[in-house]
Amino acid sequence: MTDAELTDNGLPAAGGAAETPPPPRTAADRAKASRRAWWREVGWRHIVAVVVSLYAIFPLVFVINMAVDPNAGLASQSLFQNFSLQNFRDLFASRPFGQQLLNTLIVGGVTAIGTVLMGAAAAYAFSRFRFEGRRFTLTFLLVVQMFPQLLAFVAIFLLVQSLGEVFPVLGMNHLSTVIAIYLGGALGVNTFLMYGFFNTVPISLDEAAKLDGATHAQIYWTIILRMVSPVLAVVGLLSFISSFSEFVIARLVLTDPEKWTLAVSLYDLVGNDRNPYWGMFAAGAVISALPVLLLFLFLQRYIVSGLTAGAVKG
Repeated sequence: MTDAELTDNGLPAAGGAAETPPPPRTAADRAKASRRAWWREVGWRHIVAVVVSLYAIFPLVFVINMAVDPNAGLASQSLFQNFSLQNFRDLFASRPFGQQLLNTLIVGGVTAIGTVLMGAAAAYAFSRFRFEGRRFTLTFLLVVQMFPQLLAFVAIFLLVQSLGEVFPVLGMNHLSTVIAIYLGGALGVNTFLMYGFFNTVPISLDEAAKLDGATHAQIYWTIILRMVSPVLAVVGLLSFISSFSEFVIARLVLTDPEKWTLAVSLYDLVGNDRNPYWGMFAAGAVISALPVLLLFLFLQRYIVSGLTAGAVKG
C-alpha cells in the first residue's frame, strides 16, 4: 500500500485511495452562481413588480389619453396621436366645474378634520376612562358597521327633509347636510382604528403628567395627540378620499348643479346614454385625482406606521 493510500494516522483511507479536492472556482463561476442566487431570491420579484405596475398604469394612461385627445373615446385604438387641452376648456366652459371642485374640497376637508377630531376624542375616552357601558358601546359601534350604508338611504332622505323644516342649514341642497351625514357614518370605524393606536401609548405618560399638575385636556392636546399623529394623518386621508369620491348621498341631497360635488358632476357628463362626453369626463377625472394624489404624497410617511401600529395592542 502506498503512502497516498494511508491517512494521517497511518490507517488505510476509505475506498483505498485519497479523495481529490474539487478544483478551485473561477471568477466566472462565482459570478454565475451569484446571478442565479439573485434571480432565485430577488430577481423574480422585480418581474412581478413590473407586470403589476404595467397592469395598474394602463388605465391611467388610457384616461390621460382620452383627456388630451379631443377625438378620443372608449373605442379609441391609438394613444397620444393628438394633444389638445380642448376637453379641459370645454369642461370649465360648459358647467360650473370650478365651483364644483371647490365644493368637493370643502366637503372633503371639513369631513376629514371633523372625523379626526371626533374620532380621536372618542378613542381617547374609550382608551383612558373606565365608565359604565364602555364595552357595550364599543360592541355597538362594531355591530353598526356591519350593516351596509345602502339600508339607511331612505331614512336619511326622510330625516333630511324633516330637519330642513326646522334647521334649513341641515336640509336639502346644502353642503353642511352632506358633511353631517359623512361625519356620522365615519365615526364608528375610525374610532376603532384610533382606539387600538391610543392603547399603544403608555398610560404612565398620563400619570406622570398628572403628577406635574396637567389636566385631562392638557394631556390630550399636548401629549397624546402628538404621539398618535400617524393614525390621525391616516384617518384624515381615508376620510378625505371617501368623501371626495362619494356619489350616492351627494346625489341624493344636492340638487342644484352649483352645489354638486365632483362625483355627481362627472356622472352627469356620461349619464346620458345618447350623448356621453367621455373626453370631458376623462379631463375631470384627471383634475379630481390631483388633490388626492398631493395629499397622499404629503402624508405618505405616516401611512405605514399609522395603519400597522394600532394592531400591536387593542
